[in-house]
Amino acid sequence: MKSQYISLLSVILALGLGVSCMEDTPNYFEFEKYELSSLDEDGGSWNTLLVGEPTQISINEPEPISAGSYVTELGELKEKMSSISADEKDAVEYWTNNPVLRWNELALEIAAKYNLIPGPNADGSYTLPNPASPEGPPPFPFAHPPYTSRMLAYLSAAQFDALVVVWHYKFQFNRPAPYQVDSSIQPAYPKSQLPSYPSDGASVAYVSKEILKTMFPLEQAYLEERYLEHLRSLEHAGINVRSDIDAGIIVAKEVVDVARQRAASDGMNRAQTPMALSDSIANVAFDRFGWKWNNMESPIRPVGLTPLFGKVRMWHVPNVEEVRASPPPAPGSPQFEEDARELRQYARNMTGEQRRIANWWEDGLGSYTPPGHWNKFAKLSIVKNKLNPLRTAKVFAYMNTAIMDAGVACWDTKYYYHYPRPVETIQGFKTILGTPNFPAYTSGHSTFSAAGAEVLSYFFPEDAHQFQAWAEEAAVSRIYGGIHYRFDAVEGTKQGSKVGQYSVNNAKKDGVF
Repeated sequence: MKSQYISLLSVILALGLGVSCMEDTPNYFEFEKYELSSLDEDGGSWNTLLVGEPTQISINEPEPISAGSYVTELGELKEKMSSISADEKDAVEYWTNNPVLRWNELALEIAAKYNLIPGPNADGSYTLPNPASPEGPPPFPFAHPPYTSRMLAYLSAAQFDALVVVWHYKFQFNRPAPYQVDSSIQPAYPKSQLPSYPSDGASVAYVSKEILKTMFPLEQAYLEERYLEHLRSLEHAGINVRSDIDAGIIVAKEVVDVARQRAASDGMNRAQTPMALSDSIANVAFDRFGWKWNNMESPIRPVGLTPLFGKVRMWHVPNVEEVRASPPPAPGSPQFEEDARELRQYARNMTGEQRRIANWWEDGLGSYTPPGHWNKFAKLSIVKNKLNPLRTAKVFAYMNTAIMDAGVACWDTKYYYHYPRPVETIQGFKTILGTPNFPAYTSGHSTFSAAGAEVLSYFFPEDAHQFQAWAEEAAVSRIYGGIHYRFDAVEGTKQGSKVGQYSVNNAKKDGVF
């Protein structure tokens, strides 16, 4: 285990990152400006996840660079660059020429802020967060792992699709960047031959703030502020004139509409169930298998966490039953007793290293959850390989949709088998972590992580060993923590890998990477 963390630390230090940014609430993700390793001139032909052909979204042909209107825009851009303030310079430095990374970072920050369990009312009852009245109490949403995985999936898919459309028109119209037209313009970022119309930064900015507004309605003012700051930085950095930006926003609006339509009908609004339905799911499992999970919280919330998340529409897997794990061993069976003995042994003889691993991977309340961890890992390889925004968005899109699919598969398995936690089946057993409010089998950490590792290993094969090592460690951390049996972790890892392969198979269709 130590060698894995030494390897991780070396990557972090090489990129100039602080170790603290890999844990808890994300901090400012620092990295050196870099020249894009490729432009992907054929990126406008890549397969999309939400929209159809890029030509289904239309934008006007830009004015030629000889037109008076364009000359005027160049003059306005130079004036803005010449009068830039200190705060505006900081914004240019922050947003960079790969702002997909920044909006992903903001998404994780907000997810951590909202990852708080709603507390009981004064009378001991519970009120669930309600999107119809997001101010609450309690505020909407509760950004638990299923919610966060879905948020990241829609954010990343919309960013990617918008950029595929943007790339199509960039290389159709081939309008040069302002600094290629006027040599007196010195951009803040490394120069490239990437056409400027429509603006990829503006498209990413609009898509991101609108998807995040949908997912976190109480953050609308904050997101609008960051959006406008990002748009201003595009001119202050000398990489886009106003018509580039306007065209990027037109593309983004169309993509957001499609993403919202899908999200409104994917079944998430039914994932959290009333008490009667939650009880009936448990009773069906008991009739079928002879066991059911019982909530061991104090005070007990009325229902488990999103019992019907396993019925939410998936991105890559045709049918959730195809990736449902096989039945777990019955309590009292030889395999169960073997894994129960292992848990008791760890509880009696926990090493400092095992405890640290359990705590580092806990991803509990106030964190960006297990999916967030894998977005952090993806950033390391993205920056190391100097990916352009389109390639960056593709990595996040296929990884995060796979992680969401893994969550759907895991929750389907959890509530189909309704398997009890170790604190219920092992007399006198105590964990070093809080016991989650949902059934044990399979392990969510294991399933999320194996899916993330599978996809990242495809995109970055040179780092595959490290991704697999992290996934294995995420799985075993839940055993050390006492909240999962080994068979939860082993089968969850198999399940996540299988789900991840569906995403990889779709990603391969472009012949890219």
